[in-house]
Amino acid sequence: MVLPVTLTIAAACAAVNLWLAVRIVPGRMRGKVMLGDGGDERLFALQRAHANFIEYAPFALILIAAIELAGGSPSGLWGLGGAFVAVRIAHGLGMTRAAPNPLRAVGALGTWVLLAALAGWALVIAYTDGARTAPVRLAPATDAPSA
Repeated sequence: MVLPVTLTIAAACAAVNLWLAVRIVPGRMRGKVMLGDGGDERLFALQRAHANFIEYAPFALILIAAIELAGGSPSGLWGLGGAFVAVRIAHGLGMTRAAPNPLRAVGALGTWVLLAALAGWALVIAYTDGARTAPVRLAPATDAPSA
């Protein structure tokens, strides 16, 4: 079973996660800090940007996968998934700038709105006939004749 939207958004999230992680290394090397932030405010901000991404991305990916499996609209998932990746990049960029700033605000608020939209969509599918197509079957039917 291939979930093209989920796989693509997950790959994009993996790339963002790596980008956020790699940004931490120069600060660690410069300050010879192997654990924590060593009192370096920029290193702390970079670590929090990375941790914050890790706190939110799994929920978005789980919801995207569940909605895709349930037959939710691929175009809607592409839009919400792409927007999620974009706002998380904005948040990562905004975390290293003086607060408050538009990138951080858009990143945080956008993440909340998108997660709420995905959660709401998942609930609609779960408790109504909200999916546009039939749910995907993960296992072969037991009553099917064998080849």
